[in-house]
Amino acid sequence: MLHGGADRRDFASGKLPEDREWVCNLDYLDVLKLVDVTWSPMGAMRANKVMSKLEELVGDRLIEDLPIPVTTVATDLVRQREVWFQNGPLLRAIRASIAVPGVITPVHIGEQVLVDGGLLNPLPMMPVLAAHEADFVVAVNVTAHSPQPVTLEELLPQEESSDSRTALERDRDANIGGWMEEVRGTTRRLWGGLGGSSEESDDDETVDLRGKREWGKLDMILESFDITQAALAKYKVAGYPPDVLIEIPKTVCSTYEFHRAKELIRLGRHLADEALERRMPSIASDATK
Repeated sequence: MLHGGADRRDFASGKLPEDREWVCNLDYLDVLKLVDVTWSPMGAMRANKVMSKLEELVGDRLIEDLPIPVTTVATDLVRQREVWFQNGPLLRAIRASIAVPGVITPVHIGEQVLVDGGLLNPLPMMPVLAAHEADFVVAVNVTAHSPQPVTLEELLPQEESSDSRTALERDRDANIGGWMEEVRGTTRRLWGGLGGSSEESDDDETVDLRGKREWGKLDMILESFDITQAALAKYKVAGYPPDVLIEIPKTVCSTYEFHRAKELIRLGRHLADEALERRMPSIASDATK
């Protein structure tokens, strides 16, 4: 049984290979095409294009029909509580669980206003344990706190470091900076056309400065959300210790680094191998390959 992001739900639906192939071949233009900006006060993006792609990958399926049981967690802003999706449309559950407050618009179901479950529970082991019998619990904390920022290259084994990237991967890394500037430039132009933000600003403030200020807000929201998730995850682990805990420091990847999927997958496998080695040395290598 699983809880987690769209990748784990793809695994439960038998579509993880397709998901991995798609993510690993994304370049900065592909990512740009998935951004559907909205100036709703509820969020900066609608995520309709991302959900359309996920529908292509997994289809319009029901959670209860998946070959592996899945629990997806969202947060109801109205009732201020967790909402567990264990049946019903899979895509609706995914959409609700990825709605980062202030960044991706929430999902309205009846009187519920649903956003990312990480707002209350970034490592929700209890929903899975309560709904399914579990003989062995493996938890993956992707917002783990580290005393000092650590990079992806520092954590990867030497033979798998970024020095071994292909020419195509190095080109993507070089281009991602241009992609971000392109997005920021578009945002600044949109703010100029819309007359600026809801906050009052000086008459002599340029569209460029106003746009930079708004992008700073978005980054601040994401960083604040990550810090809160990291602190909450520590309490969840203390209250419900898993059999195996795989911790991935948040500093290894920023919100925008979609182009590093291959390296991040290798890092996940490496850290999983290390965690399993500590818990059950005899099966670690086979379990993560």
